[in-house]
Amino acid sequence: MFNPPTIRKVFEGVATRHEMYALFNRHSQSPFDDDRISGRRYVGEWFEITEADHDHMFEILPPLFYRGDMFAMREFLAASVTSVFFALTIDDRSRWFHGYCDLGDRQSPARMRAEIIARESRPVRAMNRQEKLDHIWSATGPDFRGYADKRFPADLRNRQIVLVYPSAEGKIWKLLDDLTDEEIAAKLPVQFRLLPETIAA
Repeated sequence: MFNPPTIRKVFEGVATRHEMYALFNRHSQSPFDDDRISGRRYVGEWFEITEADHDHMFEILPPLFYRGDMFAMREFLAASVTSVFFALTIDDRSRWFHGYCDLGDRQSPARMRAEIIARESRPVRAMNRQEKLDHIWSATGPDFRGYADKRFPADLRNRQIVLVYPSAEGKIWKLLDDLTDEEIAAKLPVQFRLLPETIAA
């Protein structure tokens, strides 16, 4: 069962244009259930992008709205969920972000803006366990990730799974949420493996 998560960062670092489009499609393999059709599967996800890609997205179509340091895409992803782009100053540095907001909730973009600023204003760079799992999912190619199917018990169906390679068993599919600390470290880029844990908000 899919539980809609809170506002959260799903990719560590600044996404390239190729990575940005891959992140737009990070749920392309998910089942066409109510969570995907309603947009709940996407709501709250955000990541950092380049200034050039922020401006590129602004120029594609006239925005649905433009409010100071944010604008929303006119085309909706699903139901009332759409992309919102932010140009923020954090610690005296200009940075750019993309997030999925449910505009059925008028405060959704402002809440996401506040969450991004709070997350990126931390004095020490760190990643909590959920951020590590989200980054692994985002950075894993579609041939190496998927959703639990009939090979798994019914109560685990449609949960995210990834390939792991335990030495004694070759390769197996495992629930993303069940990865051990060692498996998480093996799948993270080297520069993120030793980042300290943070307490989830």
